[in-house]
Amino acid sequence: MISAMTPEPQSVFVSAPDGLKLHVRCYGRRSTPALPVVCLPGLARTAADFDALGQALANDASRPRRVIALDYRGRGQSEYDRDPAHYNFQVELADLLAVMAALDATPAILIGTSRGGILAMLLAAVRPTAIAGVVLNDIGPVIEPKGLMRIKGYVGKLPQPRSFEEGGEILRRLFDAQFPKLGPDDWIASARRAFRQENGALVPTYDVKLAKTLEDVDFEKPFPPLWQQFDALGHRPMMVIRGANSDILSPATVEAMRARRATLETIEVPDQGHAPLLAEADTIARIANFAARCKH
Repeated sequence: MISAMTPEPQSVFVSAPDGLKLHVRCYGRRSTPALPVVCLPGLARTAADFDALGQALANDASRPRRVIALDYRGRGQSEYDRDPAHYNFQVELADLLAVMAALDATPAILIGTSRGGILAMLLAAVRPTAIAGVVLNDIGPVIEPKGLMRIKGYVGKLPQPRSFEEGGEILRRLFDAQFPKLGPDDWIASARRAFRQENGALVPTYDVKLAKTLEDVDFEKPFPPLWQQFDALGHRPMMVIRGANSDILSPATVEAMRARRATLETIEVPDQGHAPLLAEADTIARIANFAARCKH
C-alpha cells in the first residue's frame, strides 16, 4: 500500500570535508521515526540505481523511511575531483561520514552495492555506532579477481553512443550474459542511468578518470580480503544479496560469511549478475522486512 502524502524525491547538495560538492538523492520525510536508509552505489554507478528501492521504502504505508542515496565524488551530479587520486576509499569514507552527519542520518541501515558494500565494511571499522544494519549487494570480504578484471576492462572505456537506444545495445552486449532476462526497454533504461546528455552528446554519468583507480588491479594479485572489516560489523543485522550469475561474489565466500555469522540473511537473485538491480517487488519486500528488524 502506498502513502499519497510522501513528498517527491529531492536533490540535496552537501559539502565534502575538502569543500567539493556532493549530490544526494533524498526520499521520504526527514521527520519519519523509522531508521533512515543510506544507499551506496558501485564504483562507476550513481544514486539513480536506487530509485525504485528508495521510492518503495519511502512510500511504505506501514513503515515509511527516509532514504538517502549518495553520488560519490566524480559520479552523477556530484562535482568531479580535479585530482583523480582522490577517488579512493579513504576520501570516499570521509565524504560518507560528512553526508550522514549533515543529513542527521546516524545510525542508519546501509545498503551497499559492490564498492558501496566495501565502504559499509570500512565504516564499521571506524564508526560502528553509525550502522544499525547492513545489506551487502553482491559484495563480500573476498572479491573474485575475474570479475574485477572484467570491470577494469570497461570502466572509462565504453564507446560513445549516439542515442540511448544505441547505449542500451552497448550495455546489452557487455552484460547480457549476466542479465539474460532483461529486454530492450530494460537496456534503454539502463543506458539512461549510465549516460547523460552534455553539449549535444551522450557521456558517461561518471568521471572517466575513475579508470585510474583500477590501474593496479592485477589478475595475479587478488584484492586483499576484508574479513577484519566484515567482523567489525559485529552483531548488527546483516543481509547479503548475490546475483546468481555474479563473478564478483562467489557462493564459497557467501558460505564463509555465513560460517562467521549464523544470523546472516542471504538472497540469491536468479538471472542477474553483478550487481542485482534491487528493483523487483520481491527483493524490495525482503529488504523492507530486513530493515523492519533493525533497531536503534
